[in-house]
Amino acid sequence: MISLGASDAQRLGIDASKEAAGGGSYRQRSGAGFSRQTRYRTQVGEIVLHGVDALVHQQDMPVVLLGMSFLNRLEMQRDGQTMTLRKRY
Repeated sequence: MISLGASDAQRLGIDASKEAAGGGSYRQRSGAGFSRQTRYRTQVGEIVLHGVDALVHQQDMPVVLLGMSFLNRLEMQRDGQTMTLRKRY
């Protein structure tokens, strides 16, 4: 699952309020919040994947987290501090 904040979702054209119901409340150091679960098309560089599960948080997040619903579809190769991702299917 990919986890992203509200401003990143908006920048990518994802309106989680119109997506399928799901998600829930959460608590973290910065406070409590609410998230909605959705599925969408995502692109990282030249890699385009469809139907990726995502959790859109009501608050902004410092980074977008790429979870296993995204990474399982890729071949990952690490060389020192460089990671190369290639689409598997």
